[in-house]
Amino acid sequence: MAERIRVIVVNADEDAAPELRAHLLGLEGVKIVAEIDEPSLLPQALTQFQAEVLLVHLDPNPAGMMEAIAPLIEAHKGRIAAVCMTEDRNAELVVRAMRAGMKEFLWKPFPPEQLNEILQRVGAEGPRGGGRIGRVLPVVGTAGGSGATCIATNLAVELAQLEGYDTPTGRAAVAVVDLDFRFGQVAMYLDAQPQYTIAELCDTSGAIESDLLERVMFKHPSGVHVLAHPVDLAQAENISAANCASVLAALQSYYDYVVVDGPVRMDATAKAVFDMTDLHLVVFQLLVPCVRNTERMLQDMNRNGFSMDRVRLVCNRLGRDAGLLEPADVEVSMGRKIDWFIPDDWKTCCTAVNMGATLMDYAPKSKLRAAFQKMAVGVARPGSTSVERGEPVAAGDVGGKRGLFSFLAGGQRA
Repeated sequence: MAERIRVIVVNADEDAAPELRAHLLGLEGVKIVAEIDEPSLLPQALTQFQAEVLLVHLDPNPAGMMEAIAPLIEAHKGRIAAVCMTEDRNAELVVRAMRAGMKEFLWKPFPPEQLNEILQRVGAEGPRGGGRIGRVLPVVGTAGGSGATCIATNLAVELAQLEGYDTPTGRAAVAVVDLDFRFGQVAMYLDAQPQYTIAELCDTSGAIESDLLERVMFKHPSGVHVLAHPVDLAQAENISAANCASVLAALQSYYDYVVVDGPVRMDATAKAVFDMTDLHLVVFQLLVPCVRNTERMLQDMNRNGFSMDRVRLVCNRLGRDAGLLEPADVEVSMGRKIDWFIPDDWKTCCTAVNMGATLMDYAPKSKLRAAFQKMAVGVARPGSTSVERGEPVAAGDVGGKRGLFSFLAGGQRA
């Protein structure tokens, strides 16, 4: 798709959700900004989220769903194009939908390319929110201490150094968001002491305006804007998945890249974030439990319809003695390549963290910083010939390794 198409999905059929999600996220340029399972939640979603298309799955109660959404479609037909789908062949549904202002009506089953064509046409012809639609980049560790926060913060810093963007500085506009609401460390890694946090944005019932974002975001000297976790642990309990989606959707309108540290649990918040994701960075180390968790996460994402083409694997602390576990073994076990390798330089990394300094400031010529520079270019310009994923440790024929690989693959250890 030439244009980015933002979609609000209304679907009360839980069994149909993974397939519908998989098809939408498999289309280039499509972003699901909200998934609504109750029509009563749609008015708030239409207020909070900018989107070009409203996609309504009428089943399993087509008449009831149409009755609930028709007035909303009619009220918002000037700013969003509505498309619906159903197995019900009742002609009255079509008449009701068209009277309300529905752009397209699909009877299931239909060929996948038909929905693709409709989204392209409706998205191009219909009303558009306009302005920037930034890329959402969650960085998720598959085990405690995997280094996701270090990667998220330093990746954000390096993205903010990229030039050639339509901004006052000519550099990329980058935000980094801490979604570990209880024990997040993004602000600490950047030595930031923000006056406001994500909790202030989540208190907003309507659309988040630019002046509010300007006050809440902490401006780091590197150019990155920081959105910290709540100061009060009690505030974390009141932040919902819808709140997170609303905040990320607002940030996309003002930043080229929104780097997200987390989410830390595979819950409703994670699903809301994954819907909006452009590139999903999964961080692991060469440890059997960590690799196992990575496999489980990928399987769960695939089962729930999230696009695996948007996933990138990051192997952190490469070079540390991994006890015969080699990158080549892991790639075979997972059935996919590792996209980036971050070298093990504990002393440099630890000192930078303790000083609250970025690698750009503390160790600008280190191999560790160079790895993040390469990653930033790879994220911003996929396919660039200047990007290297790093040099993995060669997988030799070491005795006993077959048993360890068998353990990774789920078999019995030799």
